Amino acid sequence: MIRRATRRRPVAALSGLALVAATALAGCSGDPVGEALGNEPEETPQASEKTVSDARLQVNVPRKGTVGVDTLVEVAAKNGTLRNVVVKAAGKRLPGAMSKDATTWTAGERLEPGTTYRVAGVAVDGDGLTRKLERSFRTDDLTLDQQTYPSLAPLAGETVGVGMPVILSFDVPVTDRKEVERHLSVEAKPAQPGTWHWISDTEVHYRPKSYWKPGTKVTVDADLNGVDAGNGIYGQEDRHASFNVGDALNMKIDVAAHQMRVLRNGELLRTIPISAGKPGFTTRSGIKVIIEKFRYKDMDAATTGISEDDAEYYNIANVEYAQRVTYSGEFIHAAPWSVGSQGYSNVSHGCIGMSTEAAGWLYSLTKRGDVVDVVGSDRPMESTNGYGDWNVSWSDYKAGSALG
Repeated sequence: MIRRATRRRPVAALSGLALVAATALAGCSGDPVGEALGNEPEETPQASEKTVSDARLQVNVPRKGTVGVDTLVEVAAKNGTLRNVVVKAAGKRLPGAMSKDATTWTAGERLEPGTTYRVAGVAVDGDGLTRKLERSFRTDDLTLDQQTYPSLAPLAGETVGVGMPVILSFDVPVTDRKEVERHLSVEAKPAQPGTWHWISDTEVHYRPKSYWKPGTKVTVDADLNGVDAGNGIYGQEDRHASFNVGDALNMKIDVAAHQMRVLRNGELLRTIPISAGKPGFTTRSGIKVIIEKFRYKDMDAATTGISEDDAEYYNIANVEYAQRVTYSGEFIHAAPWSVGSQGYSNVSHGCIGMSTEAAGWLYSLTKRGDVVDVVGSDRPMESTNGYGDWNVSWSDYKAGSALG
């Protein structure tokens, strides 16, 4: 099990000290300090005889039972200030921050499952007298089926095209989309309006209103470790990545005219003769995005649902300069076998074919997330067949956010 986290709310425990939690646990009542830590009645000795600190400490975790991983530990002081608060598990400190008045310490991360945490701290009253706390607690055990692991694209440091969405995928379904989305953030420099859009219970995308501006730096924070994803499922790990947006490379394809125009930052670089899908295998019209690139790719028609006994079956090894644009099997690639038809007719099974020289030239320019804008056919591109986010209107895309 992979466990890592970076931002969480506070949770903590202090034994032998009376503490006042800024946020008490649901269902707790009375004086959690005295009840949890067993403080003796306060004494009121003369100032000159005072030997016991007036400071009291409290941790917002119960003394009995296990603690939920979505808890944020908090330690608080009454009649004094805090000093040297440390929460540790397996020798690793739980990050946290002290309030400006030093009366509250709040954890910066949620907790790991099946783990014993130890809390230590000191409270100091106005006379300088101290009271120490040492205490431990254990978190709930969780199976892998009770945790959802998030995968994030683009990768850290990657340079992508202006059409690349942010994609967060989960291996176990999320049912509390709102709670998960509250812990997702995207920062773009320069700033651009954007929104999250749920594709399914296992996938959520983010895109700006218009294509990313070339040169944009994007930082994604998915602070999901320990977050309640609903139905007894919790986030297994935080994910963070910063990526860059490169030049605006746009491939404008007209399947009826059998040509592709390649533009970079609005400037036409080249017009390439192509051959697209023939009748029965029509190439989809719409906005597609390069998903992945292969210098060589074996292409077996069986992966698109064509059986080996079908007259249309093919199995071609080492197709050069293949660039995927749909999950269903549309590529842009070198097709030396159809050069005679390129620029004149559509003879492929849905892919965009061109000469090996042209395909190699294009391959040297492209990156994941570059836009492939196809017109000229009556078969529309599906929004979930690849990175089809740009085929959804902005208003409908925003409506796909769980937070409205």
